[in-house]
Formats: sequence, structure tokens, C-alpha cells
Amino acid sequence: MGKGKYYITTAIAYTSGKPHIGNTYEIILADAIARYKRAEGYDVWFQTGTDEHGQKIQEKAELAGITPKQFVDEVAGEVKRIWDLVDSSYDSFVRTTDEDHEACVKKIFKKLYDKGDIYKSSYEGLYCTPCESFWTESQLADGKCPDCGREVKPAKEEAYFFKMSKYADRLIEHINTHPEFIQPVSRKNEMMNNFLLPGLQDLCVSRTSFTWGVQVDFDPKHVVYVWLDALTNYITKIGYDPDGSNEMFKKNWPADLHLIGKDIVRFHTIYWPIFLMALDLPLPKQVFGHPWLLQGGEKMSKSKGNVIYADDLVDLFGVDATRYFVLHEMPFENDGIITWDLVIERFNSDLANILGNLVNRTVSMSNKYFGGIVKSTGAAEEVDADLKAVVTGTQAKVAEKMDKLRVADAISEVFALFRRCNKYIDETTPWVLAKDEGKQERLAEVLYNLTESITIGASLLHSFLPATAERIAAQLNTELRSLDELDKFGLYESGKKVTETPEILFARLDAKEVLPKVEAIRNAQKAEYEAEQARLNGGVSEEKQDEAVIDIESKEEITYDDFMKMQFQVGEIIACEAVEKSKKLLCSQVKIGSQVKQIVSGIRKDYSPEEMVGKKVMVLVNLKPAKLAGVLSEGMLLCAEDAEGNLALVAPEKPMPSGAEIC
Repeated sequence: MGKGKYYITTAIAYTSGKPHIGNTYEIILADAIARYKRAEGYDVWFQTGTDEHGQKIQEKAELAGITPKQFVDEVAGEVKRIWDLVDSSYDSFVRTTDEDHEACVKKIFKKLYDKGDIYKSSYEGLYCTPCESFWTESQLADGKCPDCGREVKPAKEEAYFFKMSKYADRLIEHINTHPEFIQPVSRKNEMMNNFLLPGLQDLCVSRTSFTWGVQVDFDPKHVVYVWLDALTNYITKIGYDPDGSNEMFKKNWPADLHLIGKDIVRFHTIYWPIFLMALDLPLPKQVFGHPWLLQGGEKMSKSKGNVIYADDLVDLFGVDATRYFVLHEMPFENDGIITWDLVIERFNSDLANILGNLVNRTVSMSNKYFGGIVKSTGAAEEVDADLKAVVTGTQAKVAEKMDKLRVADAISEVFALFRRCNKYIDETTPWVLAKDEGKQERLAEVLYNLTESITIGASLLHSFLPATAERIAAQLNTELRSLDELDKFGLYESGKKVTETPEILFARLDAKEVLPKVEAIRNAQKAEYEAEQARLNGGVSEEKQDEAVIDIESKEEITYDDFMKMQFQVGEIIACEAVEKSKKLLCSQVKIGSQVKQIVSGIRKDYSPEEMVGKKVMVLVNLKPAKLAGVLSEGMLLCAEDAEGNLALVAPEKPMPSGAEIC
């Protein structure tokens, strides 16, 4: 019996470039949730797509020498290709350049204006182009965008504004009375403490300094703020219309789950709910801000050739191995790590050994000992009971994890079932039973139990690794089962024959063969990056151009005596961690000679804590201690900064001992 509708969305991908594996993780995560909800009996509508307007898109198109529409057509096609490549089962792929969406955005803007929630004024402040966000001076972090850490630029223009404060109290009450609305709880606390409780300012919702966007039809020199345009896709593409919505909208809204990255929680839990309140629409039931998938050990950068893309992973490991890695390695709340070495390790240990070897051994033994016939004989022993208890109890555990969106934990429960099957083989030793003619019925029962257990495990696996689950079922000559049958043991038809030649699901990989291919991918990325930068900069690479043109404003001259007051030494970072109350600070323990100093630095966007450990750095040692974000700092690490605000630690050119004086 159906359980009703379930409407799930991802954030729509911004069409500034090809999505990397961190972006692709979101669509795979959403797909696993959508598939599981379908299996539970829900009527699922799964929506994704691309966000295609804004100043950054216009600027990128101009640099590429094409129109913005040509630019987004190309990138949107690439996004859709990758979403399809990873076997995502979305029902709708939205583009914000779709005519029906743009027409509805214009109606929404006019409705809010007519209602008095939008008014015309002028804006003078600070704007971050990459984030498409306005900021006041007090909201900046060390003079830079608090979200991405990049430079902001002064902006002054006529604009329309939305009266955010009108709905702030109502939103605060909703969040307080609906604890499930923002998940995980840490995201809720951040939104309340950093934005809502201090007080909301009116939001600028139009621009006149660029043209690539949805025009305000009653004032055509204005285009609609990209976030108002983008967020409304969740209702426009399921049939919302201010003049009268269709049955599809009435069926599916409110959304059951907005699945988004943690960096855009503010837009989805403050701006979007307030827009909906102004439209007299119910709020989505839940917004889940998932963590990030980070490149381990170093910052992801095309110039380094270390950006990991889903299509490269699929080429080397296959679709389901790619899905398994990102689903399994992402904790519920904390960031996950991806490296090529770790992918190889997980592939071999989990997919090849635990799962692939289990299926292969079971099918092979059935063929070797009984000509492929799997038969229940009733020759049970005590060890069987524990296997059956684990296998039939797994569905309830998976359901409990999936209800809480703990997808990594859910897939771990499925693999715990497969581990138990492998242990059962070791406990029952079928190869020993095969040598004893009096144990043939017991041997048949063992192989039946394994076949039945794997069938249940494959049925549970289907939401996460659909192709693999279907391949397992085909080898066992059976169908995947519905979730409500998975607490019952013994439904595999006795007397069935498995495939004669077992298929290798996941052949073990040799890192020595894979890593040269990885190096080729990295080199190709570097070459592509260099060629692109040379083209954009008139034949000069970005690095060389930056070296030639970076100038900074001169500061007041100091005397030799002033300089001699400063003590610089070489330090070695022996430990490092992120500062809990800051998005940009790292706290390092720095060994300088025989002492250790604690130094807080605003370099979190350029270095991970793991990357910092072991580095030799140059330190201003005798800086007066001060507290940053509540953490004591006893010195300063020296860094260089390029024109884009990227930082690089200054380090000695040759090996130098900790404590060496810099003079």
C-alpha cells in the first residue's frame, strides 16, 4: 500500500564549470534517499537541475568569447551528463533558463512587489561576485566574504529590496517549534546565532550592473537577484503559479526534503522560508545541509591537477564503486575525505573482498558441489540461528538510519550483513563438509542459507548500488525483494539453479597499475589549466602574469631599529586543528627551538589541519599574545597573498632546524 508522496530536491548546480566529485556526491546521496523512499512505497518526485543566471556567468561567458546562453547550455549539458553517468534516477532536471521558470519568477517578483514586501531604493555596500552575495562591513571576516573568503568589491546601484525583518520572528518561531526543520542541529544553531537572533537586514533582490538574469518585467533595467530566481525552482517546476497552481503542485508541495551543501544553508533556511511565507505557502518539511567531500591532504585546484571528477572515477573504478565510496565515506555531520589511494583501498577491501568474493564463492560452491542447484534440506545447526537473526534484522537497522538521513551508517549495516555471511562460511567450512558424504544435506543447507542471505542483502543494497544489486540477483537466478519481505528468511525458491559461470563483480585492483593513470589525469588537468589561462591572459599563464602585475600599497617606512624589534624564527607545526567558532581560522602548535607556541592563523580556506602538520614555517615570535575567536594566539605565521586572496605559507628554501633565526 502506498505511503503517499515524497518530494526531494537537490540544490541546482551552478553552471560556472564542470562539477567535481564533491558536487556529484549530493546527487548520489539524493538518489540513494529517493530510491529507498520508492522502495518503502512512497510516490517520489526527485528534482535536480542547474542554476544558470548571475554576474559570474556573464563574466565567464565574456572571457570565453561566447554568449551567456551558449556558456550555460554547454555546462548544463555537462552537469546532466555526469548526473546520468552516476545512475541518478531524478524525475525532473530543471534549468533556470527554461521559459516557464523565467515567466513564473517574473510573476512571483510582481506579486511580492504588489504585496509591499519588495520596495525600490538604492544599494551601496560590498558584493562578493563568486557567492552572488551582498555584505555589510560588520559582516565581513577580516575584510573578506565570510562565506568563501574572497575579496569583496564596493557596489552602488539602484535596487529592489525585500523586507526580511517583517517575517523574521515568524521564522524563528517556526524553527523553534519544528526541531526537524534544519538538520543537522549544528546548522540550525549556526543560522539562529549568526543571522536570525542578531537581526535580519532587508535583502537586495535585484541588480542593474549586469544583464544576465530574469528581467523585472515592470522595470526592465533590473534583473532578479540570482538566489530569488534559483530558489523558486523548487515550486515553479512542479506547477506553482501565483495566478493558480496545478494539481502536481498541490500534490507535491511542501517539499519533504531539500538536500543541500552546508555552504548554502543560510539561503535555504532563512531567505527561502521567508519568500515562501510572503507567498502564503507552507515551508518545506526539512532542509539537510550535508557536509563536504574534501580532497585529502591538499587544497583541490586545477593548477595542481588534483581535482577529482566523477567521470574519471567511473572510468577507473566503475559507477557503483564510485557511488559506494562517496556514500560510505561521508559522515552525517563532519566532512569526508577522498584520495585516490583511499578509493583503491575501499574498492579492494569492501567491494572486492567482502562483497564480490562472497558472491563468487557462494555461486562457485553451489556449482561445484550440486551442479548449481540450491536446495533447503532442513539440516540446521545452532550457528544458523545467529546468521538468520543478523540477516533478518538488518532491514530495521537500515530503516532507522535512513529515517535520520544517516546514509553512510545505513550502507554500513548492509555490509555488516555481508561480513556476517563471510564469517558464516568460515564457521561452517563448506569445503570440509563436501568431503564427507554424510554431510551433503548439511552442505546444501549452508549454501541455501548463504544464497538466501545474499538475496536479502542485495535487495537492501539496491538503493545504494542499483546495478550491482541487480547483477547479484541475476547470478542467483532470483528477483530483488520488496523491503517488507526482508525480515523473513527462507523465501528463496528451493531447487533453483544459480548461474553456471559466476561473474566477477569487483576484481581487485593493483595500485601500481591505477596510480600511473591517476598521474596522467593530473597532468592532463595541469596542461588544460595552463592552456586556458594562457588563452585568457593573452598567451601568458596566470602564475606568470600574477608575478608581473601584483602591486600593493606602500606602508609607512620604518627604521632599522623598528625592524630589529621583531623576532623571526623557523618553526615546525606539530599539531593543528580548526577553530570551532570560525570558518577561516586554524590553531597550530608550533615548535620553535625548545618551546611550543600556539598560533591562530586565518588560512583555513587554503590549508587543511592535516596538511599543516609537519610544515616548516616562518614565524613572528614576539608578537603580543591576543585572542582570536576566543582562542589565544602567541605569534604570527608569515604568508604570501596573490591577487585572488589565495594564501601560501612562507617557508625556508633549504632545510633549516626548528628555532633558526630569520635575519
